[in-house]
Amino acid sequence: MRVIISIFLLSLFFNLPVEAQKSDLGIGVIFGEPTGISAKYWITESNAVDFALAYSFVGVRTGLSLHADYLYHINDLIKSEYNIPFYYGFGVRLRTNNHHSDSFGVRGVAGLLLFLKDYPIDVFIEAAPIFNLFPETYLNLDLAIGARYYFQL
Repeated sequence: MRVIISIFLLSLFFNLPVEAQKSDLGIGVIFGEPTGISAKYWITESNAVDFALAYSFVGVRTGLSLHADYLYHINDLIKSEYNIPFYYGFGVRLRTNNHHSDSFGVRGVAGLLLFLKDYPIDVFIEAAPIFNLFPETYLNLDLAIGARYYFQL
């Protein structure tokens, strides 16, 4: 089952349309539920994919968590002197579990970014409801804050 899910996640990543343009890769940390390493790759000025490899410490479903999302950004929703886009999207999550069987589900995500003016860093806060599909059906909610440093590719 893990092999099938891993192949599915990799096929999602490699089948995304990538435009021939300069893109940025951000790598950083995510704190909350779950806590770990976060990465974001901008495909266009308003679309990106993000990934996290993290650990869930909350409740009886603790374990390693891996998620991947496709995100849409709305840059002018919040009027400010800072660049604060709202983003939303969808993705998948795989969680190994220390006390129960592993789970796989789909997730929606919504959040806010703050781009720092003088540094290639973003700070974000997000909420992601998860509809777990396997091995049983139930709802979860991930809440997190984080920051990423962007490398110019």
